[in-house]
Amino acid sequence: MANPQRPLSPHLQVYRWQITMVMSIANRATGIVLTAGAFALVWWLLAAAGLAPYEPLAAVSGSILGLVVLFGFTACLVYHLLNGIRHLVWDGGFFMDIPGVYATGWLVWGLTVVCTLGLWVAIWMTGALA
Repeated sequence: MANPQRPLSPHLQVYRWQITMVMSIANRATGIVLTAGAFALVWWLLAAAGLAPYEPLAAVSGSILGLVVLFGFTACLVYHLLNGIRHLVWDGGFFMDIPGVYATGWLVWGLTVVCTLGLWVAIWMTGALA
């Protein structure tokens, strides 16, 4: 007879969170966000071509909430790109040991923050957000 106190299979409460687990989950989540963002990009392209109303899009994207969403989309795009480069490096056979996997994981997170903030500072300095 099975012990009712024991879980039937390993689950999240059994495992300690590790950067490899977080990176995998974040990669899937950012992929979903980028898919949704692709639809917004199509809406923007249609509006720029004059095939859809532009004023509602400009009002939403220029609001505080719209800028927060755009910042989040940018962070997802940068993270997904850098993590994809990380996987290409792995395909070359580099950094496949545990210290290398952890180091590249932290590097991707750090570069995501730096690159996202750098992009937004550059955009801010051009006056495009004013």
